[in-house]
Amino acid sequence: MKKLLLLFCLSLFLACENSAEKQLQSKSKPVDSTENFGIVIHGGAGTILKKNMSDSLEKEYKAKLEEAIKTGHKILADGGNALDAVQKTINVMENSPLFNAGKGAVFTNAETNELDASIMDGKTLNAGAVAGVTTVKNPINLAWEVMENSEHVMMAGKGAEKFAEERGIELVTPEYFYTENRFKSLQRLKKRESKKTELDHNANETAFTDPFIKDSKFGTVGCAALDKNGNLAAGTSTGGMTNKKWGRIGDAPIIGAGTYANNKTAAVSATGWGEFFIRGVVAYDISALMEYKNMSLQEAAREVIQKKNPELGGNGGIIAIDHAGNISMEFNTAGMYRAHMDKEGNLKIGIYEKD
Repeated sequence: MKKLLLLFCLSLFLACENSAEKQLQSKSKPVDSTENFGIVIHGGAGTILKKNMSDSLEKEYKAKLEEAIKTGHKILADGGNALDAVQKTINVMENSPLFNAGKGAVFTNAETNELDASIMDGKTLNAGAVAGVTTVKNPINLAWEVMENSEHVMMAGKGAEKFAEERGIELVTPEYFYTENRFKSLQRLKKRESKKTELDHNANETAFTDPFIKDSKFGTVGCAALDKNGNLAAGTSTGGMTNKKWGRIGDAPIIGAGTYANNKTAAVSATGWGEFFIRGVVAYDISALMEYKNMSLQEAAREVIQKKNPELGGNGGIIAIDHAGNISMEFNTAGMYRAHMDKEGNLKIGIYEKD
């Protein structure tokens, strides 16, 4: 009888141990999150009207947006991380003269090209940014280096270029960024400006409330991605505002304004009139509304882009993806170059408001 009781107790113990081990294995086994990965991009927001776009140019934009987003999507589909997908996707757009970033950067008043970029890791909240660089072929790559291989978040100008040289980042001569259409845009803007009455002591305020200058910035590029491990990342790259002066820097390299990523909420990249995106801390504000008010990504994006930012006087848009893979492409302008892909590879590309 004692033997039977002993055997019963032993079998019960083994069964419980086996069950506990299975539960532990179940908890430690990676969750299959492949259904959550996705990527979304923008190529700038502004007065983008179909009546002003030739069929051939529209095809060029759509082809480049498709090339860019498929580059990042493949990285994610193959199990790569969100940061790598963001960086490589933005590289495609930086290397194209179609966008106001890298090769297609707009000109300053001094007829130079000054580039800004930033990138952020939603897992660690680590971030890197560069501003006012003139010889870095792909500013987003330098922003990544600042994040990963320095104790800083932002570097600017010659110092940033020195760091780029030390890190082996590809440098080019300033002439690399010259494009005829961007240069002509600057000349048109300067000619218009020269016809105006000389500005008074409130020159800065007057210049930035000029509607023509307000629409002189679009083409900034950005990407937000969610990888199979549930990590988010966002990045933004730009040439800034046509005819900018005095070393002006917009929202693109400002963490929380033009770029933000947090695994708790979403990854966001912004484009538009940077002064107002900085004042509204737009990218972070969307995340904060999600975290503290329990808004969905779409609700938060709509609140910021359709209400809060316009109330300040700003215009533009954002692209974002949340920790569950939901997408937002919210803008308050006539158009925004944009695209997104889900884990099945479904692709959507848009340019105009009703796309």
